Order: sequence, then structure tokens, then C-alpha cells
Amino acid sequence: MKWYRKLHWQIILGMILGLIYGIAAAQFQWTGFATNWVVPFGDIFMNLLKLIAVPLILTSLVAGVASLSDFKKLSRMGGKTISLYIATTAVAVTIGLLVVNTLKPGKNLPPEIRKELKADYESKVEDKEKEAKKVDERGPLQPLIDMVPDNFFGSASSNSNMLQLVFVSLLIGIALVQVNQEHRKPVLSLFEGMQAVVIKLVNIIMLMAPIGVFALITKTITSLAIGEDGQADLGQIGAVLGALGSYCIAVIIGLLLHTTIVYLGLLKLWTPLKIPQFFKAIAPAQLLAFSTSSSGATLPVTMRQCKEKLGTSKETTSFVLPLGATINMDGTALYQAVAAVFIAQAHNISLDLGAQITIILTAVLASIGTAAVPGAGIIMLVIILEAINVPSAGIALILGVDRILDMLRTTTNVTGDAAVCAIIAHSEKQLHPPSE
Repeated sequence: MKWYRKLHWQIILGMILGLIYGIAAAQFQWTGFATNWVVPFGDIFMNLLKLIAVPLILTSLVAGVASLSDFKKLSRMGGKTISLYIATTAVAVTIGLLVVNTLKPGKNLPPEIRKELKADYESKVEDKEKEAKKVDERGPLQPLIDMVPDNFFGSASSNSNMLQLVFVSLLIGIALVQVNQEHRKPVLSLFEGMQAVVIKLVNIIMLMAPIGVFALITKTITSLAIGEDGQADLGQIGAVLGALGSYCIAVIIGLLLHTTIVYLGLLKLWTPLKIPQFFKAIAPAQLLAFSTSSSGATLPVTMRQCKEKLGTSKETTSFVLPLGATINMDGTALYQAVAAVFIAQAHNISLDLGAQITIILTAVLASIGTAAVPGAGIIMLVIILEAINVPSAGIALILGVDRILDMLRTTTNVTGDAAVCAIIAHSEKQLHPPSE
């Protein structure tokens, strides 16, 4: 396949062209044409991302949980696997929050730009402050009450109710595991079929990503690059790009910290594997994950490398890795935490402790239902932004570099799947590394 037919190059090209056109539109006062004929395509792309979020969570999570048909036989292994996946994801999000709150990449935007953005969304900030006051008056268990919906269709009616939808999806999945095989099989087949359709929809929507990126970047540049005299201010544009570079650095630092401290630390502590041995074994899976940005597409290679090169048993490999491709999205969750806080910082929206805890909970639970396909992370980011009342249109600032970061975070996801597989195999006395 020629390079220009690959989606990530098309997205990067869309970002570059959007940047160039945005500058030209501001310089030559083409903003009217851009607003009427270019920007709407960005809005359409955003609406499509929001449209697919609810069915993506519902089908992926129900199918993932319900696939544990031998739950009783592997209850011990399942409990350890799921607990370890969720724990490492929570740690990943926490690391991301620590990094982004320390580096503050969104604060690199000039004060006048942040002031302009804050003015654009001042009403939303005021509404958020009012809601925060209401939260202070609630009881300590009110968040649990809010997580349990009284109407399924109500929980699925808004992306801001995603915690409720995750709860319902888990409940349906657990119930499916416990019903008779004759009743479970057709329902599970229905959800798996719906999941396949949803994933195909994600692929179709992502075909529009280059145009959507072009339009969103055009909108961002034209709104930020015009100075008080109505002419383009290239200094402001440079500041925006500098902040974007700082954001990328924050994500990369977070991913490196999580891989080296968490994954390698757990491998060193709980398995006899040597670190070079581990990386040599899973290197082909990491390279495929980097090139495809899909842990699902990489799964067959990951399973082969773990069984043949790490020495994990067929039983452990067949259970842990497919489950990990569904619910273990550490790299994605970390990126979402960094991106959400970066966008909030860029809009000069202060996130208190409650909002950051919401990011942790939402990112962890949303990552469980994230399909292992390129572009799904952006959809989950939209959900997180709406959950903390940060303008979701702010993803225009980061969407152009998302494909590059997607390659890195997918590699992190696959590395985590393999590490957890080795840990669970060793705990079940099913790890037998081949002699070198």
C-alpha cells in the first residue's frame, strides 16, 4: 500500500493543510467562507464521534464480559486478571494526571488566548461552579446513587451518563454469564454481531477523519490567529503549536513512566523473566501494534509470542490476552487523562480534585469498553470531556497528532497485555520460559 493511502498520513496531511489554510484564511480574511463551508465538516465529524460512543461502549463491554463462559472454572484466574488490569489502568491514569499537572502544557498558551477561550466558554464555567456547590451539599454516597440509573434508555441518551451505561453493560454481561447456554448463546451472538457492526462504523467514520481534522484545525486557527487589528498573529499560532508539542511530550513521558515503573516492576517482582528476555519475546507484537494502532489486530501475534517465546500456557494465553484486548487500555487511559487536563488548561478551566477523580473513574471504566481499533480513544476522550464539562471541541488542538500518539499508546496497551499474561501464568504455575 502506498504511503498516501494510509489513514495516519492522511490525518497528518489534513492537520498540515488545515494549519496552512487557517493561517491563510485569517491573513486574507476568508473567515466567512471558512465558517460557512469548511467548519461544518468538523462539526459533522464531532457529531459522528459522539453518535457512536454509546453503542461502542454497550456492545464491547457486554460482549467482553459475557465471553467468560467458563467463569466458574476460571473464577480465580478471572478475578486476578480483571483486578490487575483495572489496577494498572487506574495507576496509568494517575501517572498521566501527575505528569500533566506537573508540566502544565496547556498553560504554555499566551494569556490573551486563554482569556479569549475562557470568555467563549464563560457560561459553561459558571454552570460548572454552580454544580460543584451542589455536589458539596450532597451525601457521601450520592455518586453511587448517580451511577445506578432508573431507566436504561435514559442512561444511553447522553454521553455525559457514560458511568451509568458502563454499570448497566457490566450488569448485562454478568447476567449473561450466569444464564443457561441455550439462552446465553443467541443473546451473546447478537451483541457480538452488533459489536462487529459498530467497529465497522468506527472504521467508516475514521475515513472522514482527514477532512474532519482539516475543518477542526481550520476553525481553531482562524479563531485564535486573528489579532485585535483583524490580521493574522503568527506569534499566537506559534504559541499554540508550542503548547501542542509540550502536550505530546507529556503523553510520551507518562507512557514511558508507566511502562518502566509499573509493567517492568511487576514483571521483576512477580515473575522469573528477565527484562531483555521479555522485550525480545514480544517485540514483533509491539512493532505490529505500533504500525496498526490496533491491539485487536495485534492479538494473534501477541498470543503466539507469549506462548512460544514467553512460555505462557495455552489456557492462560487464551483467557488473559483476549480479555486484555477488550478491557486493558492503560496507554489509552493515560493519554485521555493528559489530553483532558491539557484541553482544560488551554481553556483556562480549573479542574478540582473531584473533577480529576471523575477523570480517573471515567477513564478506567470507559477503557474497559473501548474497542481495540484505531480512533476509539478519541471517542472515549469526548466522553471524558463531557463528563467534566470541558468543551469537547477542544480536541481539535490534539487530533492532528493523535495518530502518532495512538501508535505509542497501542504499543503500551499490548505490552501491558503481555506483562499481565506472564504474571497470571506464573501465579498459576503455567509459565515455562524456553531456554535461551
